[in-house]
Amino acid sequence: MSAAVLEVSDLTLRFGGLTSLDKVSLRHERGEVLAVIGPNGAGKTSLFNCLTGVYTPQEGTVTFHPDGGTDTAVLGRKPFQVNKLGIARTFQNIRLFNALTAVENVKIGIESHQKTGPIGAMLRLPRTRREERASDDEAFRLLEFVGLKARANQVAASLPYGDQRRLEIARALGTKPQLLCLDEPAAGTNPAEKRQLETLIRDISETGVSVLLIEHDMKLVMSVAANVVVLNFGQVIAAGTPQQIQRDPKVVEAYLGGGESDDAATTPPAKKVPPRKTSLKKPED
Repeated sequence: MSAAVLEVSDLTLRFGGLTSLDKVSLRHERGEVLAVIGPNGAGKTSLFNCLTGVYTPQEGTVTFHPDGGTDTAVLGRKPFQVNKLGIARTFQNIRLFNALTAVENVKIGIESHQKTGPIGAMLRLPRTRREERASDDEAFRLLEFVGLKARANQVAASLPYGDQRRLEIARALGTKPQLLCLDEPAAGTNPAEKRQLETLIRDISETGVSVLLIEHDMKLVMSVAANVVVLNFGQVIAAGTPQQIQRDPKVVEAYLGGGESDDAATTPPAKKVPPRKTSLKKPED
């Protein structure tokens, strides 16, 4: 069995004449938190979209190594098929069922893997009732895990922003993933919510779920990630431990040298290289 949970090789994604990903390769070790960072427009979310079936790249391979299962090619599968393999994700822009309660949102994730069909649901067969009870128990357990059990019956739209972020993570965990992809989970959160998120990511990793993290908050990345991959203009420019990445001249140049990225405000700069202020911004990835 491979020690990796995910292997990406020479992934290339083009939109017309624009190359969003250019021969991107990475290896995600089982059980670790791997962070993908880079300036705005570097290709981070495009990478996530390829890994979860939203985009189909023109070149490259993505191989998922489920624990106790058969190595599986990911590319060419639809998002729901990728999820059934054991890969779940959250989004930059929160995607909850706002009119449903917190517990109902989590149950949607849980029930996506249950076997009861329409006939069983209408006839209220014994297996259907057992699965409903199991779904309720698991939903409340996950809400407690992310710190939202007290808000279980609140409508999702009424929750504070940071709680909505954690609710989306709980729903993704309800699908029982082996790999959880978090797309900028700290975006828009305050310092207290970031600390809660940092603890939650560590807790998730300790359960054996591998975490692939896209994040602009470098303090969060450096505190939770075992390894970091840096993208710039769709290419991998560095990979290694957080300490190695912080000292890599290519990374410093990517964030500070061109003066074109908002990430300079959140990345610890080299002492003798102050960040440059500019009004130029790359489009959001």
